[in-house]
Amino acid sequence: MQFGTNHLGHFALTGLLLDNLLPVPGSRVVTVSSMGHRIRADIHFDDLQWDRSYDRVAAYGQAKLANLMFTYELQRRLSGRGTTTAVAAHPGVSATELARHAPAAVRLLFTALGPLITQPAAMGALPTLRAATDPAVMGGQYYGPSSRGELRGHPKPVTSSPASYDLQTQQRLWTVSEELTGVRFPIES
Repeated sequence: MQFGTNHLGHFALTGLLLDNLLPVPGSRVVTVSSMGHRIRADIHFDDLQWDRSYDRVAAYGQAKLANLMFTYELQRRLSGRGTTTAVAAHPGVSATELARHAPAAVRLLFTALGPLITQPAAMGALPTLRAATDPAVMGGQYYGPSSRGELRGHPKPVTSSPASYDLQTQQRLWTVSEELTGVRFPIES
């Protein structure tokens, strides 16, 4: 469910809507990733759905890494068209209900340190809003909170993990995502 919900769903929806976006100057595809893309994250092509051995932290990291790789590959495919761009964003550590499903140790950490490391959900929404609306946004950018560690703060362009920039993995993930969803994009690589 992690990979399907967090990556394949976004991939398929974008592919199905892209024909409507391409003719609109300034249109954007904004994908929400997470700092989790750095945590034990790799694209496990031999077990993308984690059927053999499920690890929720690694599965989440993989899905969020896939979000970024999708954004970067989509932007590469959109380059030169001049209308639609692809960007990504992450909310930092926002006070939402997400932590209620976290392991007990993480919930305890949030209870103890929450006020120091989290920000209100409205602040967590700002990177996505900036990615979607700021006229200065360029395709392929990634937005997150401005504080050290990107935990909280106003949105700014941030850098994703080195793994997210691997072109071969991005292209392979794209091909596998098309196969798994049956959705073909109206643009070529």
